[in-house]
Amino acid sequence: MKISVFGLGYVGCVSAACLAARGNEVIGVDVNPVKIDLITRGQAPVVEERIGELTADVVRTGALRATTDVAEAIGATEVSLICVGTPSAPNGSLSTAYLERVAEQIGAALAEHGHRHTVVFRSTMLPGTCLDLLVPILEKASGKTAGVDFGVAVNPEFLREGTSVRDFFDPPKTVIGELDPASGDAVAALYAGLPGEVFRVPIPVAEMTKYADNSFHALKIGFANEIGAISHALGLDSHRVMDIFLADRKLNISPAYLRPGFAFGGSCLPKDLRGLVYAARRADVSVPILEHVLPSNEEHLRRTFDLVAATGKRRVGLFGLSFKPGTDDLRESPLVELAERLLGKGYDLRIYDANVTLSRLMGANREYIEARLPHLGDLLCGSVEEVIEHAEVCIVGGKDPDVLEALESTSDLTIIDLVRIPGAEERRADPGYVGLGW
Repeated sequence: MKISVFGLGYVGCVSAACLAARGNEVIGVDVNPVKIDLITRGQAPVVEERIGELTADVVRTGALRATTDVAEAIGATEVSLICVGTPSAPNGSLSTAYLERVAEQIGAALAEHGHRHTVVFRSTMLPGTCLDLLVPILEKASGKTAGVDFGVAVNPEFLREGTSVRDFFDPPKTVIGELDPASGDAVAALYAGLPGEVFRVPIPVAEMTKYADNSFHALKIGFANEIGAISHALGLDSHRVMDIFLADRKLNISPAYLRPGFAFGGSCLPKDLRGLVYAARRADVSVPILEHVLPSNEEHLRRTFDLVAATGKRRVGLFGLSFKPGTDDLRESPLVELAERLLGKGYDLRIYDANVTLSRLMGANREYIEARLPHLGDLLCGSVEEVIEHAEVCIVGGKDPDVLEALESTSDLTIIDLVRIPGAEERRADPGYVGLGW
């Protein structure tokens, strides 16, 4: 393929050299003449493992050249990768000035050419940036229609500085946000044969994936450092602690607990978090991440209550009460907390949980619920139908098959889904359905 790469920093330089090494004809484009001169002489503008040798090879064979001329690059290529910077302001806002400038330049160049060209944004940008800001600029400058006269896609990069060449040829995944199938096809062809799963998704989803990745990486580093600080203060070897943590690939280093849903609860997580934060404070160790996990959990519970309040309806049915499906453990269940708040605000509440029977609750479990919901016996219903007949709003806190089946046949209820019930994606268009976090 014939490809132009706009912006010859880390991402652009590596993308250009690696695509050229895969047999493509690549033109690098940058406003900085120093970078253009370096590429022309076969030298990489950045210091990176393998990039120097790779750049020299592809420039020598003629597979990669560089220019400052946008119109020339667009006229000579089928696909453009946009790799310009999106620097952050002190308040966290994203600067899109470079993106806007290059979109306007490419749009003007597209106006002069009749062949279909696909513009692929690789720069990190917040969801909505491409469709709401950049596509209109491209269309206005070109006088053409995106998805018809030219293609648009978002293709976030997952290259680590220091190992970016290796990461390009062995990616963990390839994400293609496509405006239309033809745009996605053009991007997919760039990476044909490389390992890793390929995700072809709506453009805003692709924009968000890079933020999800980097936020989680930052969270992991912060978490490990706080565990290290507490361990050190307690006289422990933090690396021995984390070696054991990392050995658990079933729960710790795994997809477990990484699906958006309702707040956590139970007899372990809240208690142990409070205990660890208390130990840190006693040792005079600041652990802001760990200190804010429970407040974050509390916010998610508040969001759910606000969804109920926003309906303006007063008769509520709650399906699920225990903190985990398949048990009758009510201790620190967020569903119990939600029920308590609803009752406190005067909502007319009925509850169904197939695993919870008041007469069978014992010990600490019974003591907990008697302290939080002393009139639980008046709220519990013996059947799904009894709750549905009562409710205007149904909160789904579990995936009980009987509950799901009964809700399928109802059309006049507002459903607030805390667990992403089957068919949730299709239900999102239904004004009577509200998903928590999706």
